[in-house]
Amino acid sequence: MNHLESGYTGKNSFWRYIVMLFAVFIIANLVGSIPIYILFIIKSAGNPETYARITSNPTDFGAMGFDPIIGLILLVIPFIFCLFAFIVLVRPLHKRTFMQTINGTNTIRWNRFFISGAIWFVLCLIYLLISKKLDPSNFQLNNTSLTLVYLIVAVIIMIPFQASFEEVIFRGYLMQGFAVLSNNRWFPLLLTSILFATMHSVNPEVKAYGFFTMMPQYFFIALTFGIASLFDDGIETAMGAHVANNIFISIFTAYNSSALQTPALYVQKTLYPWTDFAATVISAVIFIAVLAIIFRWKNVAILWSKVQKEPETIQTL
Repeated sequence: MNHLESGYTGKNSFWRYIVMLFAVFIIANLVGSIPIYILFIIKSAGNPETYARITSNPTDFGAMGFDPIIGLILLVIPFIFCLFAFIVLVRPLHKRTFMQTINGTNTIRWNRFFISGAIWFVLCLIYLLISKKLDPSNFQLNNTSLTLVYLIVAVIIMIPFQASFEEVIFRGYLMQGFAVLSNNRWFPLLLTSILFATMHSVNPEVKAYGFFTMMPQYFFIALTFGIASLFDDGIETAMGAHVANNIFISIFTAYNSSALQTPALYVQKTLYPWTDFAATVISAVIFIAVLAIIFRWKNVAILWSKVQKEPETIQTL
């Protein structure tokens, strides 16, 4: 076992985690978001109606009069800065490498990334086909033009930065930190899942459908990715699934309150959050079961095992 145990290497004082998160947040908002701020000011100045539309859903760049594909790119740019800042700062702050945050080793297991991504993508596609079959009037064909090709290219290039950064922070960096703090696996699993769900509480769909309606789905997705990370001793499976999930949503389905406003293939007129939650639970069980067979996960009890530093590893302050 390497992933959580590697959290003991290097320097792990609590203040270092605070500095890292604060630095990443500042860089994202003061540097990465500069293009968005400029466009916001230009478009909303002297136009109360535009200002109201933008503030109701800041990720809807169509309200600013911009192409939604450009809006998607602008939305992801801060995540690129965040990821770059993390890679630069993790060594001087913690005396650990970026790779150690991924799985505790010096190599990324790309087969895990692509296999888990493919499985999650197929599960999303199956759910979409079933939903369309059961309620075809709820889906309207939205985009079959050349812009769909442009969207696919932009999404495949940009979304991996956004989704991978979130996995590096939650299932990688913070999960390792909380494991050192608690010396177990279930506490970092639960706490990072709660934090992940809380981070998404500002999404427009939460405002539209309610906090306690949407939070279970975010929490359970985070829990699923966390369990996969613990079973696989690294976050590549979580990264692959998260990237596939966001790519699928961006390309295939759009709805008014979505955090990602794209010219997707279909527009879904009405969301059914609890139905989506039930589908998420079923998909999660299938996802974990299939990965367990492919990667031969056998030690289910690992979730309750202790996290201990290697005898030769010395933690410094």
